Amino acid sequence: MSSALDELLDLLDLEQIEQNIFRGSSRSAVVPRVFGGQVAAQALVAAGRTVPADRTAHSLHSYFLRMGDPGAPIVYTVDRIRDGGSFTTRRVVAVQHGQPIFHLSASFQTYEEGLEHQAEMPAAPAPETLPTAAELLPRYADRFVDAGVVNRLLEARAAVDLRYVDEPPYATAGRPREPRSQVWFRANGKLADESLLHVCLATYVSDMTLLDSVLLAHGRGGWAVGDVVGASLDHAMWFHRPFRADEWLLYDQESPSASGGRGLGQARIWTQDGRLAITVIQEGVVRVPRG
Repeated sequence: MSSALDELLDLLDLEQIEQNIFRGSSRSAVVPRVFGGQVAAQALVAAGRTVPADRTAHSLHSYFLRMGDPGAPIVYTVDRIRDGGSFTTRRVVAVQHGQPIFHLSASFQTYEEGLEHQAEMPAAPAPETLPTAAELLPRYADRFVDAGVVNRLLEARAAVDLRYVDEPPYATAGRPREPRSQVWFRANGKLADESLLHVCLATYVSDMTLLDSVLLAHGRGGWAVGDVVGASLDHAMWFHRPFRADEWLLYDQESPSASGGRGLGQARIWTQDGRLAITVIQEGVVRVPRG
């Protein structure tokens, strides 16, 4: 297991300070704010810690309310909304400096048999044939407004092996493309056999690239290139089938719409053997800088 993954797992191992109250810290981010995937994953950890072990997460719905301060602890308060015969519902509010910065509702379910069908997995090259982030990012260092971005990105994503199928937005800035993006990802090391951990790792990664397809449609390179500014607004996930976040997962993303300074990304996450594991939808602020 990589030291970066160890650090990420420590980050997700929240401190319980009272019944239904947990505290987490933040890791250094690429930009001076808390990474949205981190606060979403930590909130899901907090919710899961109050749920019976035989119930697994099947959905989450969340809103990013304020920019998080990476230098301050985050307090997560869990509201036990419902404990039913099959489903458990939790609401989590993340607070910094006395103000809520994030809100999450999550639902958990006991295992049961039911009807089964799924969409067909899209075609994609094998992940082992694609360049790693360490191989890809330095090629485009001259595209970024800050020369330190490459090292910060590599450090921030060192816990995850994430590989683009096609060129990322920063590589094709100025050339609009089909609003679709694919990446393979997996944790950079072996994880424990704990369902909540794998779900939280996937939640963490899901916020990294989902709005890429919005940028591609308009030939924008992203915040690191300096031709857009943005932030996540809301994030929803549905967990359909068991998966492991330390095995390759294909993140197939597209954008059906952008308007009003907002862009919508929707995606499906597949196991390498073709099982549909997760559906993700996110809307974010995507603005062209003024002047």
